[in-house]
Amino acid sequence: MATQYGGYMGKILKIDLTTKEVSEYPFSDRERELFIGGKTMAAKILGDHLKGTEKAFSTENLLVITTGPLTGTGAPSASRFNISTLSPQTGYITSSNCGGHFGYYLKKAGLDALILTGQCEERTWIEIQNDSVKFHNADDLWGMKTTRTQEALDEKFRMKNGRVRKNGKICIGPAGENMVLYSSIVSNDRVSGRGGTGAVMGWMRLKAVCVSGTKEIPIYDKKKMVAHTKKWFKYLRKHPLTGDQLPRLGTAGLVSSMQMKGMLSTKNYSRGQYEDFEKVSGEVLAEKYNIVNKGCLTCPIRCARTVEVEGRPVKGPELETLVLLGGGILNNDLEAVLKWNYELDELGMDTISAANTLSYAMEANEKGLWDNGLKFSEIEGISGIFEDIAYRRGIGNELAEGSKRLSEKYGGKEFAIHAKGMELAAYEPRKAVGLGLGYAVSNRGGCHLNGGYLVILEGLGLSINQTTYHGKADLTMMFQDLMEMISASGQCLFTSYAFFPAPLMRHPNSWYVKLVNKLLPYCGAPVRLMNKYPEMLKLHLPVFHHTKGFEYATGMKMTFGHYMRCGERGYNLEREVNRRFGVNANKDALPSRLVKTLQDPKDPTSKVPLEKLKKVYYHARGWDSNGLPTKKLLKKLEII
Repeated sequence: MATQYGGYMGKILKIDLTTKEVSEYPFSDRERELFIGGKTMAAKILGDHLKGTEKAFSTENLLVITTGPLTGTGAPSASRFNISTLSPQTGYITSSNCGGHFGYYLKKAGLDALILTGQCEERTWIEIQNDSVKFHNADDLWGMKTTRTQEALDEKFRMKNGRVRKNGKICIGPAGENMVLYSSIVSNDRVSGRGGTGAVMGWMRLKAVCVSGTKEIPIYDKKKMVAHTKKWFKYLRKHPLTGDQLPRLGTAGLVSSMQMKGMLSTKNYSRGQYEDFEKVSGEVLAEKYNIVNKGCLTCPIRCARTVEVEGRPVKGPELETLVLLGGGILNNDLEAVLKWNYELDELGMDTISAANTLSYAMEANEKGLWDNGLKFSEIEGISGIFEDIAYRRGIGNELAEGSKRLSEKYGGKEFAIHAKGMELAAYEPRKAVGLGLGYAVSNRGGCHLNGGYLVILEGLGLSINQTTYHGKADLTMMFQDLMEMISASGQCLFTSYAFFPAPLMRHPNSWYVKLVNKLLPYCGAPVRLMNKYPEMLKLHLPVFHHTKGFEYATGMKMTFGHYMRCGERGYNLEREVNRRFGVNANKDALPSRLVKTLQDPKDPTSKVPLEKLKKVYYHARGWDSNGLPTKKLLKKLEII
């Protein structure tokens, strides 16, 4: 359906894999104004189809791949695409964001989104070039790991002049083929990791999708967009977080700060500090192993590490992998982590859930609940365990189900560290209780990003009181909504780091930063006012370039307040769809280790006061006491 707005290609393609029927899916400009793109557009599409009775592995489920209006426009870090589906891991809708080239080439093929449904009769890969869709047998690709799969696909696109036709691709590895519940989808060396999207693609018998095209991505006001983008790039490069810390150390640079603040998940979240943290720190990774920094298309931050594994340069581990396969299992061998990170990507498996499932199994063995032979700090044979999971062999067949299902079978629910069935990220929330709230209420499960990433205020950017409940609920809502909109627009969430004025980051011990840290938790009331009435904020903030960039790219009016409201709509839409599958206040939970057991026996505040935080959060969001959006709120947000 054609559009008057820039940034959009004006077409969504739906493919029924069962019948091989290809059709255009209608999406109006009014829907673009309300549901923007990315995960919010996907939630709208899923919400229009799912009734609450469907299963992840069924022909009724959809795999919805969406771009944002800024994807491919040249805006900073705007190469992102999103994959949403009904998750086999949680039973709720999940969204998984990814970099790489696929989103850009999907738009070059003339598409804003691709909807896949049904199940292929035979193993299949799909080729999309401009207006052409072709189905190919994938028997020769089945069983291949992710890099080899993509190399083999490029060979199929080699032209007579010897060059490979430019294309973007997504594929699954053996873990997806065997429907490991936390298997991922891979694009280049970037990963759509969370929620089991790869398992859904494997159930569909779909090995890969390749896209290419020659369409131009329209920009509403190209002259202003180019000028604004230059300023935006300059601002990000000068900011201490996006211009120094992330390029220099990547996300791994947070290991030392997390150790100092007591939020470095250690031995399956039983404590928040690891005595050998320096051996698996970002500093050691940068000094001894990093070859070169890499980044996605149009990314000035370039946070990705490149390391050598098995004689070849490969993507290095992010913070989550480094922590959870380091101190999380009491492993101080950084070279082992580099190897496992590569192997998990090759198998097509989420490193967070794989690591946490492994640490649950180690503790269950230690406590005598499950005799599985896995022990903390004993790392010999771990590579083989990951292979067994991907191919569902022996003990791997059980580990492929994740920690929630294992704890239901063997016991130890108090130390199966997940929310809604999805394992938590690397931040120990008993010393970051705002993030603890975020984990619990996150729409997709134990996610630090969908949870609002309040940890950036609780010690990794600013240093507000880590364990107070004051202000945390209102700030969590604001951060969730802003990050929801950044994702919907097609940008990397790291661009949001520059939202914090540079002096606050450069001078953490100054009197004014100490004052901000002291006062911020008591700003819940004004933050709630902004959350409730964002239309008052009819302005563009100089530290937040996203709103003007969105206006110049699309032609839509987008003040900071409108931006917040669009994010709020997206967050509530996902919650409303999940209501059909049984989400409520009882499902917004954390394991008892995190809410009942003190991390520090001498500190009575070192646990997540979840019920108190939830009560305030629900009120701030305008949800009822059962944690669900009210009809009045849904009407105000134009969801119903």
